[in-house]
Amino acid sequence: MFKDFKAFIMKGSILELATAVVIGAAFGGVIKSMVDDVIMPPIGLVLGKVDFSNLYILLQDGAKAAPPYATLADAKAAGAVTMGYGLFLNSLIGFFIVAAAIFLVLRAASRMIRKAAPSTKDCPFCISSIPLAAKRCPNCTSQLA
Repeated sequence: MFKDFKAFIMKGSILELATAVVIGAAFGGVIKSMVDDVIMPPIGLVLGKVDFSNLYILLQDGAKAAPPYATLADAKAAGAVTMGYGLFLNSLIGFFIVAAAIFLVLRAASRMIRKAAPSTKDCPFCISSIPLAAKRCPNCTSQLA
C-alpha cells in the first residue's frame, strides 16, 4: 500500500499541483498585504481618513462594555455582535486584484503558446505525429518528401 501511495505522490502532475498550491498561498499573502498596506490607506485618505478595517455595523451591544467602540477589535473584545463590512471590502478588492493578475498571466501564457512554432508534423500515410526534420516515418517507414 505504501508503495502505491509513493508512486501516486511521485507523479509529475501531483508535484506540479502541490507546487501551484504553495505558490498560490504565497501569492495570496502578497496580495493581502498589497491591499491592506498599499491600496486601502490612500483610498481611506481620499474618503476622509477612513480605516476600512474598522468599518462595521453594531448589531448588538457587548456584555463587557457599552458602546461606542473605537475599533472593531474593541467591539469584539466587549462581546458585541458586529458586521464587519470594511474587512469584506478589503477581501473583495483583494479578490479582484488576484483575478486580474491571474487573467493577465493566462493571457500572456496563451499568447506565448500561440507564438510557439510546432515541432512536429503528421505523416501523410499513417497520420502519426513525427518530428519536422524526419525524412522517413518511424512508424510506417514511408519515405517523406
